[in-house]
Amino acid sequence: MVVRDITVQNQVGLHARPATFFIQKANEFKSSIWVEKDERRANAKSLLGVLSLGVTGGTDIRIIADGLDENEAVDALSKLVISGFAE
Repeated sequence: MVVRDITVQNQVGLHARPATFFIQKANEFKSSIWVEKDERRANAKSLLGVLSLGVTGGTDIRIIADGLDENEAVDALSKLVISGFAE
């Protein structure tokens, strides 16, 4: 299992468009992937789950992956969040 804490860089957070990019990237991996915010956990491959966390800009989240490609998954998702989802 790989766990990484990261701060959401874009101003609006994980609203519909960035959340869609995040989910599409998460679905490229076989590992189980979760996103945590304030003790709440959601499946990173579920749009409703990610949106339900209400992640806003500047919020700290935790990305957790467990599986064969867990390191690659966490690295790729972290890079996406750090890039601000190209917004």
